Amino acid sequence: MPASATGTPAPAGSPPAPPAASPPATPRPLAITADALRSRAARSCRQVSTGLFRRDAARAPEVPLCAGEGGTLHWTADLDIDCDGRPGPVCNAASGPYFQGTTAWNGSDGRPLSADEVPYVVVPGPSARWRPAASGVTGGTLAVLVHGGRVRYAVVGDTGPTDVIGEASYAAALSLGLGGAPQAAGTQDDVLYLLFPDTRVHPIEDPAAARAAGRARVSRYLRETAP
Repeated sequence: MPASATGTPAPAGSPPAPPAASPPATPRPLAITADALRSRAARSCRQVSTGLFRRDAARAPEVPLCAGEGGTLHWTADLDIDCDGRPGPVCNAASGPYFQGTTAWNGSDGRPLSADEVPYVVVPGPSARWRPAASGVTGGTLAVLVHGGRVRYAVVGDTGPTDVIGEASYAAALSLGLGGAPQAAGTQDDVLYLLFPDTRVHPIEDPAAARAAGRARVSRYLRETAP
């Protein structure tokens, strides 16, 4: 018999003891990159909206809202600035004629979100075209923004027109390097908006909580949808 746990040598001619089993290898995390997220989104688009959305009120409808791999929702549009919510140094009644002091969802303190401080995404308001709640989208739903080589984490924080898509808070634009005066911030270039309806950020107004939840969820998403 093989050597015992007490160290007694095995008789001559006995087969060697099998090597101890190695612990299972921990999968290496995949790098979270803008290209990886764009390629995942491009692989799958099951349109969940009954029609298309406009990038801006004056443009023709052209943007589908898609269900993608891994339980995600996504769309690609421009990024207009939402300066609504609790007034701050940048977003306030003096920042433009369309300022509103409310957001569709409030922070944990019961007050409107601050567009100056909270990176949030605006989703179209509920309509026959699309109802956010029917897709599991609500305040605090994890959102990921991809522009150029940057990946940034946000939450769903406000609703907008029912037929227009492609809007985020001033803080979200700033995180992507798209800051400036509210009227000039944002971009007309493509931004990928990626939502994870199965993940809620708590508290909704905490950017650090969004980053932590986002990195964990996106890492899992990339593993689960790896080619």
